[in-house]
Amino acid sequence: MNTILPPTLTSNRRPGRTAPALSGETRSPHYDCQQHRDAIDLTVFLPGVEAAGVEIIVRGPDLIVLGRKTHFVRVNFSAAHLEHAQRDYELRLRLGRDLDYASLSAELTDGVLSLRIPKRAALAAAA
Repeated sequence: MNTILPPTLTSNRRPGRTAPALSGETRSPHYDCQQHRDAIDLTVFLPGVEAAGVEIIVRGPDLIVLGRKTHFVRVNFSAAHLEHAQRDYELRLRLGRDLDYASLSAELTDGVLSLRIPKRAALAAAA
């Protein structure tokens, strides 16, 4: 099932503001970044995260991807040792200022988040 995320970004441009904190500890997800002539393709692996749990934040040259898992309380939680497996994801990347973050497109398919961020130079050359 493909889920296209709405093009809403949270932009925190005031100095001293931080990204919203996730509850508890987070872990950094695996990701792959490919640079093309006109855009950057970013693939982030977020197993167990649904589209409603993904938040994309742009702050200057930084891109922050937060992935909140649906947490289930199990009867045998203390015996299962699921503390690490149930941690949320947080990825912080400094991609630069030459990208058009407002035109970012995102799609979540089976726990794989695909982001495409066009470059500003490519947009100016096309116009």
